[in-house]
Amino acid sequence: MPLVPMRQILDEAAKGGYGVGAFNVNNMEQIQAIMQAANDTNSPVIIQASRGALKYSKLIYLKKLMEAATEEFPQIPVSMHLDHGNSVETCQMAIDLGFTSVMIDGSLAEDGKTPNSYEQNVEITQKVVALAHPLGVTVEAELGCLGGIEDGHGAGLSAEEVNDHLTNPVQAEEFVKLTNVDALAVAIGTSHGAYKSGRKDPKTGEVLPPVLAMDRIHEIHKRMPNCHMVMHGSSSVPKELVDIINQFGGKMPGTFGISLEQIQDGIKHGVRKINVDTDSRLAITGAIRKVFFEQPNKFDPRDYLKPARDAAYLVYVERMKAFGQAGHAGDYQPTTLDAIKKLYA
Repeated sequence: MPLVPMRQILDEAAKGGYGVGAFNVNNMEQIQAIMQAANDTNSPVIIQASRGALKYSKLIYLKKLMEAATEEFPQIPVSMHLDHGNSVETCQMAIDLGFTSVMIDGSLAEDGKTPNSYEQNVEITQKVVALAHPLGVTVEAELGCLGGIEDGHGAGLSAEEVNDHLTNPVQAEEFVKLTNVDALAVAIGTSHGAYKSGRKDPKTGEVLPPVLAMDRIHEIHKRMPNCHMVMHGSSSVPKELVDIINQFGGKMPGTFGISLEQIQDGIKHGVRKINVDTDSRLAITGAIRKVFFEQPNKFDPRDYLKPARDAAYLVYVERMKAFGQAGHAGDYQPTTLDAIKKLYA
């Protein structure tokens, strides 16, 4: 099966009332783990790469790895998505590479850190939609800014600043009408990375979970029940994965993630795409550290990359089941970019 447009995966998820994990990749082992998990759970899936990942994998290698993935598991609907595109040119590059979906993050300037104005966001998003839709390519945009910085993306906002950059539901409705985007990433207080909260208990100093403005998702869903929302920065940062890293020489105090219960609440109210990156990084790093600590004589990359791949696989399986996508890979006949053009026309 060739790669399918992400719009179809999101439309079908809306019909079924479930969410779909969008998992970031940088290398072969991650792609293999995602596809094996999708196969074993019978899940449609979104595989995504950031600009940093494209640079790391040297473009053509990532393209060929994705071709191999769809050849090995032809029954699994897979979309290849550009995560946090910073310009029209970056989106064009991804489309030329064969991506079936792109995100234009017009909430930030091209440096990936400085917040843009609402008007600037609308303008650049409209340009990408005008470029992508005639080719059948799905477009995701972002309104509001996320805290944290991961892979060069994120405003790096403080806990106080985050509140000033949350998505306004009224503005979101206008933004979707003006841009005609397929999916809208909403800022509700999530952050990239493993340190999602700056809140601490004033007495104990213990890190507290981030406060999420779930009411924004509820309100947007009421206003636009057919809008496919996206939750970025949605890794759960499981304590057991962090503990493995720290047990075998790592130093990661004060980590915190987003609870699966909050994500599932979002799914009930229109969230269809959930971005997960940090959790697989933690699993991979912990597995590699464990091998090096327990077997310091090992030097064959296969000796530590195989357990790393296995650890990531377990994360992907757990998320696919939790988001509800498991069991839905065979629900529909995959479409093509050419076919989806009619939807936009």
